[in-house]
Amino acid sequence: MSPGKTSVSVVNLGRTAYRSGLQIQEHYVRKHFDSSCQTPNTLLLCNHYPVYTIGIRRAQYPLEEEQRLKRLGADFIRTNRGGLITFHGPGQLVCYPILNLGYFKKSLRWYVCQLETTVIKMCSKFGIKASTSPDTGVWVGSNKICAIGIHCGRYVTSHGLALNCNTDLKWFDNIVPCGIVGKGVTSLSQELGRDVTIEEATPVFLETFCDHFNCSLTNAESSFDQTEQSLN
Repeated sequence: MSPGKTSVSVVNLGRTAYRSGLQIQEHYVRKHFDSSCQTPNTLLLCNHYPVYTIGIRRAQYPLEEEQRLKRLGADFIRTNRGGLITFHGPGQLVCYPILNLGYFKKSLRWYVCQLETTVIKMCSKFGIKASTSPDTGVWVGSNKICAIGIHCGRYVTSHGLALNCNTDLKWFDNIVPCGIVGKGVTSLSQELGRDVTIEEATPVFLETFCDHFNCSLTNAESSFDQTEQSLN
C-alpha cells in the first residue's frame, strides 16, 4: 500500500434497477481480482426503483409474502449481503463501496463501524443526532435512518448502505424492516421537516466519507447506460 491517502473513484449511476446494480457491483469486484489491471477502489452511488431485498441471514421467505410485495409494484430479490428484509426506492441514497480493505484496514468490524460513523457524522452536519444501537444501521431514536448490509470476499467489499433522504416511507409499512419488531424508519426529510433530496445529501456524504476513510475522491461519474454497455 502506497503512503498517503488512498484514492477512491466515485461513479454516480443515477436511478438504477436493483438487478443491474448487482451486475455492476460484480463487474467492479471482479476487476479487483484481475491481475492484468490496476483497479481503483470505487464508490458506486445510485438510487433504485422500488424493490424489497433480503439477505443471507434470512430463511426461505414465504412465497405468498413475496407475491404480496410484488403486487404492490415492487421487485423482490434475494441477495448475498448480510441483514434481513429491507426496501430500496426513489429518494434513497444508496452507496456501494467496492473497496479492497488492504488499502485501509483488514477488519470487517472496523469497516462497518466506519460506515456507521460516516453516516452519524453526516447527519450531525444536518443538525440530526443519530447513533448506533445493538441493531445494525444508523438510528435517530428508535427509527432507522440508514440501513447497512455488506458482503466481503478476500477483503473486497460490496453492497453497502442506504440512507433515506426523501424516501416515501410508506413502502416500509408492508414489512418488518430488517426483521426488527417495534422500531420504525425515518428520513432526513422527516427529521428536518423539509424536503432533503439525494442531490443535496450526496456532497455532504462524500465529504464525510472522505474524512472518515482518510481517502481522496476522484469523480468518475458515468451514466447507467454507459456502465451497462461496459459490461457487455
